Formats: sequence, C-alpha cells, structure tokens
Amino acid sequence: MACCIDAELSSCAQTVVDTLRRAGLAVITAESCTAGLLAAALSHGTDASECLHGGFVVYTKAQKSAALGVDAGILQTQGSVNAEVARQMAEGALRQSRANVAVAITGVLGPNPDEDNNPPGVVYMAAARSGEPTEVVRHDFGKREPDVVRRETVLKALDLLLRTVERGGRASC
Repeated sequence: MACCIDAELSSCAQTVVDTLRRAGLAVITAESCTAGLLAAALSHGTDASECLHGGFVVYTKAQKSAALGVDAGILQTQGSVNAEVARQMAEGALRQSRANVAVAITGVLGPNPDEDNNPPGVVYMAAARSGEPTEVVRHDFGKREPDVVRRETVLKALDLLLRTVERGGRASC
C-alpha cells in the first residue's frame, strides 16, 4: 500500500485547519517516522497558509537534538522512541517557531525494531500549546506495513491536534 494523502486524511486535515483558523492559532510539526506527512496533510487544507507555519523533519537522534533541543543524554540512554523525547520535540518546535501549537511524532515504522530495539508499530506523539501542559500519547499499531503505520499515525496526530486546539471539547476527525 502506497502512503498518500487520501480523502480521509485530507478531510481530517481540513477540519483541523478550519479549527485552527477559527481559534486564531498557528501550528508547527516535528516529525520523525512520518517524515513530514503530517505537515503535508495539513497543507492540503484550504487556507492552510493562514495557520500552518511549517515543520521539522528530524529523523536522527542528532537532528532531534540539534534542531529541537532534545536532550542528547536522554537520546543516548533512553533512545528516541519514548514519551519524554516526544514531549521535548513538541516543546522544542514551539521554541523554534512563532506558532502557538506544536505536534511531534517519534516512532518505529518497521519492518524491524529500531537501533534501540523498540518494536515496529510503537509511536509516541505529543501536542504542546503555549501556556498549557503538553499532552503525550502512545500508540501501538502492531507489526503492520510501514505505510499503514505512517498513515494511521498521521490520523491519530491530526486527532490529537484537533483536541489540543479545542481543549475541553469532544472534537475528533
């Protein structure tokens, strides 16, 4: 299955873009295993340029640290696929941009475990909003095709972003 921005991803992204625009908020992404697919999906939304500031693709530990300020010691001792790294990625993206909302994704697409022996399908994502606590979630998509994990991860990240924008609401894509 080739990973692409299909009708479901596009529709969910449009909902997020509309919600961001209504709230007067701007978003930045920090992506590892999805390699920019979340930002690309958001860019499909009509008027996305009003709320999408861009994104960081930080595939390696070194780049997570250099671009987003993720603690190199944590990357060395705990690896890059965990809640703390996702949190630091999201908060680092906020610091490095003028956006007021950030979503970060780090995980293992597979088909094999990563260099730290994290199993395929494990993904952590974090949503940070200026002045509020950062929310971190873990998903285990199991050992599936990497493009399936990538697509499902982006859908979950869009949903997390929507919930973050509508704090307290029951929004979903």
